[in-house]
Amino acid sequence: MLLVGNGRVITRDPARPYIERGAVAIDGELIACVGEESALKERYPDAAYVDARGGVIMPGLVNCHTHIYSGLARGLSIKGCDPRNFLENLEQQWWKIDDNLTLDGTRASAYATILESLRNGVTTIFDHHASFCEIPGSLFAIKDVAEETGIRACLCYETSDRRGDEKRDQAIAENAAFARWAAERQSSGNHMIAAMFGGHATFTLSDETMDKMAEANAGLTGFHIHVCEGMNDVWDSREKRGGIPPVERLLQHGLLGPRTMLGHCIHVTPAEMEIIKETGTHVVNNPESNMNNAVGIAPVLEFWRRGIPVHLGTDAYTHDMLESLKVFIIAQRHNAAMPNVGWAEDMGMLFQNNPAMASAYFGREIGALKPGAAADVIVMDYPFFTPFSDENVDGHMLFGMMGRSCRTTIVNGRVLYRDRAFVGIDEERINAWTLEQAKLLWERLNGRAY
Repeated sequence: MLLVGNGRVITRDPARPYIERGAVAIDGELIACVGEESALKERYPDAAYVDARGGVIMPGLVNCHTHIYSGLARGLSIKGCDPRNFLENLEQQWWKIDDNLTLDGTRASAYATILESLRNGVTTIFDHHASFCEIPGSLFAIKDVAEETGIRACLCYETSDRRGDEKRDQAIAENAAFARWAAERQSSGNHMIAAMFGGHATFTLSDETMDKMAEANAGLTGFHIHVCEGMNDVWDSREKRGGIPPVERLLQHGLLGPRTMLGHCIHVTPAEMEIIKETGTHVVNNPESNMNNAVGIAPVLEFWRRGIPVHLGTDAYTHDMLESLKVFIIAQRHNAAMPNVGWAEDMGMLFQNNPAMASAYFGREIGALKPGAAADVIVMDYPFFTPFSDENVDGHMLFGMMGRSCRTTIVNGRVLYRDRAFVGIDEERINAWTLEQAKLLWERLNGRAY
């Protein structure tokens, strides 16, 4: 038994949303009880104790769209990379990185991404991986790192035609093999690793490839695909696909539905929005990445108005979900030229929709501190100087907290990061090995040693 106490508890449970002097009792992988600390200490006198030191105890955060394959890119400058548009950015930077990412590079990227996520209070990630240098076994390599470090992870591989039929078929096979493995593991009681079936974007997916994806998936899981991030999907549909819009193409090939998540959706039409809504398909917004790539602001306010479920991700631009929370609202308000919009959408994406997607994929209630829910708990350092209560916790999150406010991270009942130090994880050794893999990747990209 583990007791997390000496803090203010934000439960995200409507039945009891806030406890001023609270604690969370954890029994194995699940939350046993949430309540006043004095009562829980009396009830569980022999429990191990995690001291929140007067901070905020809250559910772990969920990132619904990231890219582990970019984990070794921090500080990297690729020779000749000077993109003038989105496609050039892919060709000159990101596709070059994944074309040179070995299995060891994939493992190193996973370590880098996961440790940063845990440090920022992120306990669950939905990853969309690409490593066209070495595809077979890549999702299993990430899975091994996720199990070692303890994060909850839903993985898929980025199927694409961009490197030919052989690589495409390897990507489809990797997705299918991993989805079968994850389904078998979950059926036997494992709730830590899940799978989606990945696709890059409709402008690099032929009709034949979409059919192959649907056939290989065989209803095992949902799809995770970039849609209309830049204008390339739109132009490809007009010029090569007989004018059939990207979302309609996905519908025709059976890739939409309640378990599918479409990344970005910046340039979708009202008709496509209706298809997304009617099929129960989900959208994930990545505000910082979209602005960095100069591709536009997604019409999330309109998605929300139409009843389309929208989630929040980072696209690996950051691993700090509270940073994304901040940027989303200013981007939407700037785009709408209205300073009173975006609040409900912002909080709803991160604190309701993201946990709901995670709960659906991992077979456990995630994102709430309540009996029977997954024991994913974080402690945030937050010395406040204005009133703090259940009436304004979201305002404090938006304007006061950052991911680096996190001092302790617990996933599935396992303390992974405590008082700003990793537990049972040799960070120094991992960072040293990751640095060596980064140097090898950079050497392959630029033709010189680092």
